[in-house]
Amino acid sequence: MLSSFLPPLLGGALIGLSASLLLLANGRVAGISGIVGSLLAPVRGDISWRVLFLGGLLTGGLLLAWLRPGSFAPPASLSVGGVGLLVAAGLLVGFGSRLGNGCTSGHGVCGISRGSVRSIAATLTFMATGVLTVFLIRHVL
Repeated sequence: MLSSFLPPLLGGALIGLSASLLLLANGRVAGISGIVGSLLAPVRGDISWRVLFLGGLLTGGLLLAWLRPGSFAPPASLSVGGVGLLVAAGLLVGFGSRLGNGCTSGHGVCGISRGSVRSIAATLTFMATGVLTVFLIRHVL
């Protein structure tokens, strides 16, 4: 039983440690939409850590795919809408994160831990919207 809780617990601890180290070392919040968004309009001298951070995320994902290939098996629900729906959902998430001035990693992980009222409100909005979306798709549509 404990072994099923261990991977998510370790993953959460690593996310918290990474976010804390980035804040302590660079004074930056580990919000993925902000990190990627700032690479689209780069500022000289502020690029290398962003590229390394994103490279680490990609390397970690590739390493996991290599060590545990089943981890990235598409869910059965993906066949309902296909790749087009997945792309549309990704674009909507990107738009929403820009509209909300951040994403769940920036607001949920970093903002709440700093006691930001704006981040608490944003995270509650993200979660409520997610719950409502799942309810509508599973029970109404």
